[in-house]
Amino acid sequence: MSEEARQREEICRVGHSLYERGYVHASAGNISVRLDDGGLLITPTDACLGTLDPARLAHVDASGRQTGGDRASKTLALHRRIYASAPDARCVIHSHSTHLVALTLQGVWSSDDILPPITPYFVMKAGHVPLIPYHRPGDPQVAELVAQRIQAMAASGTPIRAVMLERLGPNVWHRSPAEASAVLEELEETARLWLLCRPRPAPLDEAQIDALRRSFGACW
Repeated sequence: MSEEARQREEICRVGHSLYERGYVHASAGNISVRLDDGGLLITPTDACLGTLDPARLAHVDASGRQTGGDRASKTLALHRRIYASAPDARCVIHSHSTHLVALTLQGVWSSDDILPPITPYFVMKAGHVPLIPYHRPGDPQVAELVAQRIQAMAASGTPIRAVMLERLGPNVWHRSPAEASAVLEELEETARLWLLCRPRPAPLDEAQIDALRRSFGACW
């Protein structure tokens, strides 16, 4: 099986898993994978991630021209900008995860960190997640805002693997669909914990976070 065929199957597997467990719903969300030749595969616009067909995924070449499959997701420009700004990213996932969207409606912890560091695995697996102010779905300005955030955080020595689009949902990225999915799940479950807790839990303190840096290489 070719690399592209394997990636097509993996996109569909992860999409189905996320849908079955309620991390995505209806036709919300999209997944892309960057191929070795610089091109990418991306889910079609308005496709349900629970019922993806490997043969119908959109294929886009390194210049951004679609060369096969159903019409690419309207977030294609954002995915391409993330790949250009985060060289180690090989998969990008966007969802409309319920608790994360609810968090932006209620009010995030801060614009630089939508959630405080309340669990060790949130610190290790998700890390800093900045808020991107609301723009309509598919607005090309969002791609530039996300790229600026990625570049600024990398320059500060704390690279990120996710941003939160206000009222829309997270974009996460990693080296594979499985790893990107794990970031999304950790982020959504931490938002759920935060919204459930009354009173709000105290964040991990600096000494506790430093131990995670030293022991596990956490970027916080």
